[in-house]
Amino acid sequence: MEVTDQLVNNLANLARLRFDDAERTAIKSDLQKMIAFVEQLQQVNTSQTAPLMHMGDAINAYRQDIVKGSMDKTTALQNAPLANNDYFKVPKVIKK
Repeated sequence: MEVTDQLVNNLANLARLRFDDAERTAIKSDLQKMIAFVEQLQQVNTSQTAPLMHMGDAINAYRQDIVKGSMDKTTALQNAPLANNDYFKVPKVIKK
């Protein structure tokens, strides 16, 4: 596929970009290199290659769910900057 000025202008219009002549020439060259690389990749024989789900071979190490007790109210409120006996106090953010 050949990258033409019309293609670059169309892509720039779709992306809402503006280029001067020097930038348009550089982008045209870069697009041509990218398309050549993709065309090169399309020539690779992948018929014997299994599809990948992930790029690495790492496996998730799942742990068992263990039911534990939760934090009691006193401990939860212990490090709060503002609190009363039962609740966290926060600054008012909605004004009527």
